[in-house]
Amino acid sequence: MVPTGRVTIRDVAKAAGVSVSTISKVMNNRDGISEATQHRVREVIDELGYVSSVSARSLRVHRTGVIGVLISDFEPYATEVLKGIAQECHGSPVELMAWSGGTVQDGSARGWEQRLIARLAGTVLDAAILVAPSMTSVPFDRFAMVAIDPHEGPGFIPSIRADDAGGARLAVDHLVGLGHRRIAFLGGRADLASARAREQGFREAMAGHGLVVDEALVVRGDYSLEGATGPAHELLSAADPATAIFAANDLSALRVIEVARELGIGVPGQVSVVGFDDIPESLRSVPSLTTVAQPMIEIGRRAASVLFQLMAREDVPETDVQLPTRLVVRDSTAAPRRD
Repeated sequence: MVPTGRVTIRDVAKAAGVSVSTISKVMNNRDGISEATQHRVREVIDELGYVSSVSARSLRVHRTGVIGVLISDFEPYATEVLKGIAQECHGSPVELMAWSGGTVQDGSARGWEQRLIARLAGTVLDAAILVAPSMTSVPFDRFAMVAIDPHEGPGFIPSIRADDAGGARLAVDHLVGLGHRRIAFLGGRADLASARAREQGFREAMAGHGLVVDEALVVRGDYSLEGATGPAHELLSAADPATAIFAANDLSALRVIEVARELGIGVPGQVSVVGFDDIPESLRSVPSLTTVAQPMIEIGRRAASVLFQLMAREDVPETDVQLPTRLVVRDSTAAPRRD
């Protein structure tokens, strides 16, 4: 009879006709059990779908075999990064679990990493990757961690991020190459290192081309569709509008295209739009979005690789890895109209 509810080790022992200690020995690959018995036990384990309790396993061997990915929200960037982490973990003995902690209901999202790690470190998790953490001075020095695109920039734990400033320069170079001179910038939150670096790259590139930044055409959102709505209206409704808009992330750029459509403004006929990230939605938009691609999947893979080094107590030669970006030209940019 197959047991209902959660299958326990006693259920497996009863079904296999052996003792609980024999089941434990088979699961931990210990000697002294015949091949026939091992085969029978594993058949029953598969049949009943028994999985050893993570908590019980951690008590026995002082590790869980689980690494966690802690993210503030399952938005497109984090989802792509998670794919890369999962690819690097494939074929390894670790299990991967993801938590969204930035929406905690205690009145503040800041510091969600510390709260989650305090609950999970050493009991559920062996190590963790923090995606876009609000802080990197998490006080758990004996717990392996890697940060991806930290809000405050490099901190006390190894970090992996894209070349944000360099990517912004690629976007401006592309627009100037098309003939644009009046270029607007829709940035992200000022407290984010990536947003500051992308604005810095924008300003450096404009200066490098001998162009003056019109501060009336510099607005900020928060990297979300909703947060870009007001700034997009402001730029597109300006008395002397820009001929091109560089948005600091794809979600903001996609919202600019939507607002332009609502206002009857053609993209790229009347205004060109460039984003940053290259999330899957950028290819599916109409028009498809020209964007600066950051290697999100590779960022995830590198983060997992560094985490494995830390878990093995190996030296990590680089504690602040910055990966290059590239320009992906699609249909949302064109030369400015000459009328």
